[in-house]
Amino acid sequence: MHKVWAVIRREFVERVRTRTFLLSTLLFPALMIGITVLPVLLDRRVQAPKRIAVLDGASGEAGARVTDGLAAAKRTGGTGAARYVVTRVVAGADVDRQRDSLVRQVGVRGEVEGLDGVLVISDDAVTTGKIPYYGANVGSPQDMRRLETEVQTALRLERLRRAGIDPFVAMPALRPIDLQAQKVSGGTVTGESGDASFILAYAMSFLLYMALVLYGNQVMTSVVEEKASRISEVLMGSMRPFQLLLGKVLGVGAVGLVQLGVWAGTAMALTRFRAQLAGLFGVAPDSLRTMPIPEVSPGLLAVFLLFFVLGFLFYASLYAAVGSTCSTVQETQQASVPVTMTIAVGLILMFSLFGEPNGSLARTLSLLPPFAPFMTPVRHALVRLSPVEIALSALVVAAGVVAVAWLAGQIYRTGILMHGRRASLREVWRWLRAG
Repeated sequence: MHKVWAVIRREFVERVRTRTFLLSTLLFPALMIGITVLPVLLDRRVQAPKRIAVLDGASGEAGARVTDGLAAAKRTGGTGAARYVVTRVVAGADVDRQRDSLVRQVGVRGEVEGLDGVLVISDDAVTTGKIPYYGANVGSPQDMRRLETEVQTALRLERLRRAGIDPFVAMPALRPIDLQAQKVSGGTVTGESGDASFILAYAMSFLLYMALVLYGNQVMTSVVEEKASRISEVLMGSMRPFQLLLGKVLGVGAVGLVQLGVWAGTAMALTRFRAQLAGLFGVAPDSLRTMPIPEVSPGLLAVFLLFFVLGFLFYASLYAAVGSTCSTVQETQQASVPVTMTIAVGLILMFSLFGEPNGSLARTLSLLPPFAPFMTPVRHALVRLSPVEIALSALVVAAGVVAVAWLAGQIYRTGILMHGRRASLREVWRWLRAG
C-alpha cells in the first residue's frame, strides 16, 4: 500500500503546487462573493436619471398620466432618487416631424444635455398597447422592463377612464399576481425560492460535468506522457500495473475533491452567513435575502462530494484505460470521445429531472452507474431524498466503479507497455479475454 500512497502523493503534490490550481481555487470563491454582493451594490450606486421626452399625441389624459407616472418613479435601494426626468411635448399637426426632431436629440452629449429616449403616445398606442420608444440604450432588459411597467400602469388608468370605470375601484383587481414559490423539504419550509433551487441544481450539474471531464483528462494525459517517456516501465519494475493505475486515479481525484470542497464550502458559508456578509459590505441583510441565492446545507454538500468521488473513480478509470491504448496526446482526443460523450449525455439527461425529480425516469437513472453521479445529487437538491435511496444509488455506483476498475486494470496492464501505435478495439478485446 505504501507504493500506491507514493504515487498518490506525487500526483497530488505535483498538481496542487501549480499556479493554475491555486488561482482557480481562490478566484472562484471570490467570484461567488462578487456575484452575491455586486448586483446589490450596483443598484445602490448613484445614477443620473434618464432624460425622456413624452410626445403626447393622444386625446384625453394619456400623455399626462404617463408623464406623471415616470416622474414619480424612484430608484430602489433606499436612495429615493428619481429614475427619470420627463419632458412632455404636446404633438401638433406634423407629429412625424416633431418625433424626428426629438429623436435627433437622443444620445447627444455636450453643453446642452440631450435625451436618453423618446416615448410616442397616441390613441392607437393606448388601444393596442404598442408604445414606440426610441432610446440610446435599449439593450438592458431590466431597464426596459421597468419603463414598460411604469407606462403600462399609466395607460391602464386611462383605458379604465375611457371605459367609464372608476380606476380606484378597478386597479386593485388588476394588480398582477406575484407567485412566491418556496421550497418544502422534509415537511419544513426552507425559505428557498424556486429560482434558487434551479440555480443550485444547474450549478451542481455543471460543476460535476466540468470536474469529471477536466480531471479525467488529466489522468489520461498523465498516463500517455509517462508511457511516451518510458517512466511507466521503470515504475512497474517495483509495483504492479493496477497499483500504478490506482495511485494515479486517487491522486488526481484528491486534487479535484479539495478544489470542489473549497468551492462548495464557500457557497455554503455564503448562504449561512448572509447577514454578516451584508454588514461587511454595508448592505442591508434584507436586500441579499431577496436575491435567489441557493441554500447549500451540510447534508447536500456531503452528497455532492460523495457522488463526485464515485463518479470520478468511475470515469477516471475509463480515461486511464483509454490513455494506455494510445501513444500520443493527439490520439487520446479521438479515443476519449465515447467517454466524454457519456458524461455529456448524463448532463443532458439531468435537465429532464427539473419537471419530475421523483418520477420513474429519474429514479431509474439514479440507479445507472454512468448517470447516477449527476442524477442523485441534483435530485437531492430539488427534493430531499431519503438516506436509503441515497445509499442505494451510491452502492450501485460503487459496484460500477469496481467493475470498471477491473476492466481498466486489464487494459492498462497490457496497453501501458505497448508503444508506437494506437491499439485497435479487437486488440483491447483480446486483452480483456486474456485477463
